Amino acid sequence: MANTSQITSFILTAYGELEDLSYFYFLLVLVLYLAIIFSNSILICAIYLDRQFHKPMYCFVCNLCVNGLYGSMGLFPCLLVNILSDKHEISRSSCLMQIFCLHTYGVCEFTNLAVMAYDRYVSICYPLQYSTIMSPFKANAFITFVWLFPFCKSSVTVALTSQLPLCGMYVEKLYCDNFSLVNLACTNTTVNNIYGLISLSLSVVPQLSLIVYSYAKILKISLKASNSSRAKAINTCTPHIISLANFSIACTFEILQSRFDMSKVPRGFRIVVSVYALLFTPLLNPIIYGIRSETVRKSILKILRATVQNR
Repeated sequence: MANTSQITSFILTAYGELEDLSYFYFLLVLVLYLAIIFSNSILICAIYLDRQFHKPMYCFVCNLCVNGLYGSMGLFPCLLVNILSDKHEISRSSCLMQIFCLHTYGVCEFTNLAVMAYDRYVSICYPLQYSTIMSPFKANAFITFVWLFPFCKSSVTVALTSQLPLCGMYVEKLYCDNFSLVNLACTNTTVNNIYGLISLSLSVVPQLSLIVYSYAKILKISLKASNSSRAKAINTCTPHIISLANFSIACTFEILQSRFDMSKVPRGFRIVVSVYALLFTPLLNPIIYGIRSETVRKSILKILRATVQNR
């Protein structure tokens, strides 16, 4: 029986589905990665350099972009290497690092979206008290929590998984997933499973409760407001709702397919959806929050013109 000291690497079997068109997928993923780096970086620069964006709402958007770059870094380099590789192999240490990075990214993303929902609630329901309620100190505290909570939670997850003796080395995904590694264990995984459920609850329930509460309050006040005020509230919330729905649906399907039998769903579709939140969410967020806003577009164009002129 294999033990933990003998398993030094894992084979990511899902890449077998991509071998016939490996160069095409490599170019597609590379273009996506470069687009993610460019779009998120340019929006971060616009928010940082333009003082009119030095507000809590844009700080949370900037935080979303930073997290998008962080999560992409945990997936894309490994993805690009393995698409062209014959072995599709990843070392045990790299696998655990990837689990930590991707888990942190997912929890950070959803927590940040919950904080943004609360920010929209305060902005719409208490516009005159907004600067007092959402003070710089409170905004910084939110941002600190958005990063600190996922890092602490994911550290425990990886620490528990790293201690498991493993009896297999085949992971049926394009990347390392904590649930897949736990399923390879040769020992009782009750502690891991219990902590996994607690961790999932802490990563979803408080955030979802804050989102539901915020939008319930927004809906209540919008129904009583004038048509123009209602239209303004909808316009303010639309980018956040699109971003939230995009990320939540992708993550929900990934959680379901990790824990339930999804063999009836086409394998190709399952592979695409399993990486959707990591491939497309970081790309769509800058578009949703940047290109959609005329003010942000002008600031981005100003930065691009200045860059070209300096060259």
